Amino acid sequence: MVTASFLTDPDFIRVLYIAAFACFIIGLRLLNHPRTARKGNMIAAVGMAIAVVATLLWDFVGDYWLIAVGIAIGTAVGIPAARSVKMTAMPQMVALFNGVGGGAVALISFVEYREALEHTGANPELEQLIPILVAAIVGSISFWGSNIAFGKLQEIIPGRPIQLPGQQFINIGLLVVALGSAVAIAAGTESELLFLLILVSAAVLGNMFVLPIGGADMPVVISLLNAFTGLSAAAAGMALDNVALIVGGMLVGASGSILTRLMAEAMNRSIANIMVGGFGGVTVAAGDAGDKTARSTDAASVAMQLAYARKVVVTPGYGLAVAQAQHTVRELADELEKRGVEVSYAIHPVAGRMPGHMNVLLAEADVPYEQLKEMDDVNPELPQTDVALVIGANDTVNPDAGMPIIDVNKAGQVVVLKRSMNTGFAGIDNPLFYNENTALLFGDAKESVAAVLAEVKDL
Repeated sequence: MVTASFLTDPDFIRVLYIAAFACFIIGLRLLNHPRTARKGNMIAAVGMAIAVVATLLWDFVGDYWLIAVGIAIGTAVGIPAARSVKMTAMPQMVALFNGVGGGAVALISFVEYREALEHTGANPELEQLIPILVAAIVGSISFWGSNIAFGKLQEIIPGRPIQLPGQQFINIGLLVVALGSAVAIAAGTESELLFLLILVSAAVLGNMFVLPIGGADMPVVISLLNAFTGLSAAAAGMALDNVALIVGGMLVGASGSILTRLMAEAMNRSIANIMVGGFGGVTVAAGDAGDKTARSTDAASVAMQLAYARKVVVTPGYGLAVAQAQHTVRELADELEKRGVEVSYAIHPVAGRMPGHMNVLLAEADVPYEQLKEMDDVNPELPQTDVALVIGANDTVNPDAGMPIIDVNKAGQVVVLKRSMNTGFAGIDNPLFYNENTALLFGDAKESVAAVLAEVKDL
């Protein structure tokens, strides 16, 4: 029989932490492929459950009823929210959940500091105080910045850059206030009000940090804020002497940082430029193309082009996600393949509003993973492609986007499915629409694909 003393033995708890770390790492590894991603999520979730149970086994943990209430509330809110969210709104959900993590870390840092003052009448020791201060600043920035990112993606806040006169100087001033207050506390000043000033100045900085960033850069911002949350959690783990929190936070921080760098490179921009540049959301009229006119087409003509093509490359975008057209696109691809047409999918690193957005959508429709090709792999094939079918993508195929794009303009023929001539999330008019080899099929993406599919079947 397992005794209570054995369960609370520090060595046993550390073994549980090691098991949790292993689950985290294995889970991350399995996320590399759609076929194993679900299993990876489950394994990582098991690891988190082990880490939570292990933490509760420490003999200094109390208020179990209060912890149970918190878990119950979190479960009651989290599960329905995650199950009911639409795939198109997943980036907003990620931003919101990420922000909650940063906010929790900021609150924990404040509680730890206040308890130290109440119980000892002095600041914590420096080895605990410095991580507390770091967690307070970074966690608060992450929480409020993530809320702004959520608002922009949800279109509660305009997606365009929102800047005040002297924006950079304001941000620098807020950072100086937060860091200066932290240095003052670390130097020996004992002040709960000064700690609150750190949280407030970091909160305002989080808002001012994200507001000037345009909607087109929001996927990169979410990834960066995710890294911030991980680093703040690791700092909180150092303050609490919780190894699980340190390892988990560093894994999130490291993976988020790597993803942020990769996405910035995919957009041909530096992270600093993204944080300062305010790219995206500037409305540009379609008439800016001068005397050029876009050529429209119909479902029957598109069906003829596709059915008698040798090679077709589908380029999905956010419009496909909004219309939930992925299953219909898969049916169209199946019908074309019956006719001997080679079909593949061109995936831009920042397609949609979240990394991997298109991959998940197409995997949901059981599109073979081997048919999904990254930008660098598919671009050399496009000059030998008969038809490039662009479904709801805009910025990722826009030659004027100022970043590496899917070179669909090099295909023999380009068919673009979109609702109207409105600009994409970046707000930049797309000259691709006026090329001689480009035709536009206007309408809801799912309805348009279904109409093309029906015409193909009738040929």
